[in-house]
Amino acid sequence: MSTPKPPSVPSLQAPSALALLRVFRHRNYRLFFSGQLVSLMGTWMQSIAQGWLVYALTHSPFLLGVTSFAGQVPVFFMAAFGGVIADRVDRRRALMVTQSTAMILAAVLAALTLSDAVKVGEVIALALCMGLVNSFDIPTRQAFTVDMVGREDLRNAISLNSVMFNLARIIGPTAAGLLVAAAGEGVCFALNAVSYGAVLTSLFLIRVPERPQRAAEHPLREIRAGAVYSWRTREIRNSLLLVAVCAAFGASYLALMPAVARDVLHQGSAGLGYLMGSVGLGALIGAYALARVPDIFLSRTPMVSAGGFGLSLIVFAHSHVLWLSMALLLPTSFFLMLLGGSTNTIIQTVAHDHVRGRVISFYTMSFMGMMPWGSLVLGWLAGVIGVGEAVTIGGIICMLAAALAWQARGPAGVLVPPGAAPGE
Repeated sequence: MSTPKPPSVPSLQAPSALALLRVFRHRNYRLFFSGQLVSLMGTWMQSIAQGWLVYALTHSPFLLGVTSFAGQVPVFFMAAFGGVIADRVDRRRALMVTQSTAMILAAVLAALTLSDAVKVGEVIALALCMGLVNSFDIPTRQAFTVDMVGREDLRNAISLNSVMFNLARIIGPTAAGLLVAAAGEGVCFALNAVSYGAVLTSLFLIRVPERPQRAAEHPLREIRAGAVYSWRTREIRNSLLLVAVCAAFGASYLALMPAVARDVLHQGSAGLGYLMGSVGLGALIGAYALARVPDIFLSRTPMVSAGGFGLSLIVFAHSHVLWLSMALLLPTSFFLMLLGGSTNTIIQTVAHDHVRGRVISFYTMSFMGMMPWGSLVLGWLAGVIGVGEAVTIGGIICMLAAALAWQARGPAGVLVPPGAAPGE
């Protein structure tokens, strides 16, 4: 008879800083990290150049919000279907399809812009198509992490994914700001199209074991089962509700950054690049901090982060000096990164493998899917009462949501899937 494992004792000790590097022992993850880092730099270049192009064509904070809305609203409606696909198919092959499609869309936008034929309606339409691709790409990419590293290194891999994302966020926007000033937006779009070659090459070289096939039910029935699972699991439910509110009313400030740079700080595209580079640096520090949070405090991290994010956002909204705004963006993006990263870690730690893709899709809907609604509202509000005032209101709402989430919190402790012993 085998001896049962004793339950794990919650530890106050922070994970080792070197534990992050242990993930690189997985060949598949090394390939994925390198390819994705190059591609994400291109993605951030396109994001900054796209916002600047729209604002240069229209000088409208509202149309900035509309463009952001178009690029992200498909995630709200379609990510759940993306989660179903992620639970059914070979995730590596699915990612090759989504990344190839994204490459084509970037190339089309580059061709239109470089030929001086681009119109704001075409930018919005292409953003909408990219959002549709992301609806299937993001849940699949997030769920693919456990296929590459297993459960043992999952938390560190999620933290490293955040480090990768924010390294790209530092380099990409800064490069985009300088390139837009020197050569125009079309060059950024073209470089993004080329950057997809790196991630496609890495996906081609990755080899993962085939996952067991499961019986496919009607997609709507599978979505409902995933939603019921998420709602009945308190840690997942509370984390998703909190991140949804903060994404809608707080994280949407990112869509207004071109207006902040141009109208509030009186800067050009290079100034916008510096601001977004500060966002990336703060988030990069947050990604490292996420890896250092002791397991016993992980369930509390989203609530503390949401409160800090809201307060930092309010202070940032009242700055009118470039260097001060850059400094204030460090804590703002630090706390937003901790909020999103800790929520992702919680749901991936708690979720069972058979619903992983669908649970991640609800996280995608709550974070990225809620941002377009907030971008639309904040963009309209900024046009009526001013950019700073709109961002301030968003920060206040985030702080209120954090207070409510704290009231509904569960007991602290090591997170495990429902029905599993802590030692499993």
